[in-house]
Amino acid sequence: MVYFMNKKVLGYIICIISIITLSISIINVYKWYKDNKNTKSVISNLDININKTTKEVEFINPPDNLNDSYYNYQDIDFLRIDFKDLIDKNNDTVGYIKLNGTNIDYPIVKSIDNNYYLTHSFDKSVNDAGWIFLDYKNNLNELSKNTVIYGHRRTDMSMFGSLKNLFKDEWFNNKENHIIKLSTPKENTLWQIVSVYKVYKETYYLTTYFDNDKEYNGFLDRIKARSIYDFNTSLDTNDYILTLSSCYNSNGLRMVVHAKLVRRELNT
Repeated sequence: MVYFMNKKVLGYIICIISIITLSISIINVYKWYKDNKNTKSVISNLDININKTTKEVEFINPPDNLNDSYYNYQDIDFLRIDFKDLIDKNNDTVGYIKLNGTNIDYPIVKSIDNNYYLTHSFDKSVNDAGWIFLDYKNNLNELSKNTVIYGHRRTDMSMFGSLKNLFKDEWFNNKENHIIKLSTPKENTLWQIVSVYKVYKETYYLTTYFDNDKEYNGFLDRIKARSIYDFNTSLDTNDYILTLSSCYNSNGLRMVVHAKLVRRELNT
C-alpha cells in the first residue's frame, strides 16, 4: 500500500514538474517573440539620414607589398550618416556600423559598463535582444589599438545573429564583403577584415590597450594565426584593430571578427 501510494505521489510530482517546465518554456518562447517584435519596431522607427558631402580621405598604414589585398578596397564609398536624429533618440549613440553579407546595419551605443545594453534596446526599453554596443573602455573619437564592439547572436538574425554568415565560403568568396563601414559624428572609416574565427571564452581578444609594441605585436600574430581564412594582408604595430564579438552557441563558443583600419575621412 505504501509502495502504491509512493508511486502515486511520484506520478503527481512528475506531472507537476512537467506542467511547470512546459509553462516556463511557453513563457520563454513568448518573451523571445515579444523581444524580437519590439526590436523590429525600434529598428523600423530609426531615421537613418545620409550625409553625402565628401571630405578629404586619409589612407592608413598602406603596405609596401602592392599585391596586398589592402589595395582592393581603395575606391569603396564611406558610410556617411547624419547623427542628429539618432542622438536625439538616444544620447548614448556613438557610431553606426554596416557589414556587407550580413544584416548588421545599426547605430552603436555605449554605456558606463558592458552590461546595460545586454538587456536594453536602442530606445532603452528592457529587451533581452539588447543592442550593438561599444566596449565602455573604448572611445571611437580617440582610437585605442583594439576597439571592441559587442552584440547578441539572435536566432532571427538581428543584432549580431547574421555574423555567422562569415563562416560560410560564399561570404568569403565575395571580396566586397571584407569591409566593415563604421561612421561616427567625427569621422567615417573603412576597416578591412583580417581574421575570422570561433573560440571558447577567452579575454585576450578583448584587450583594448597594450603596454608596448611587443605585447601588441603578439596580439596581432595571435589573431591572424587563428583565422579560418587567409585574407592576404599584413598586420603591424602601426595598424588599428576593430573587433566584433558575439556568442556562436549556448555552450560558450564565441564568434570573433577582427578588421584593420584602412581609410578615414573627417566630418569637419
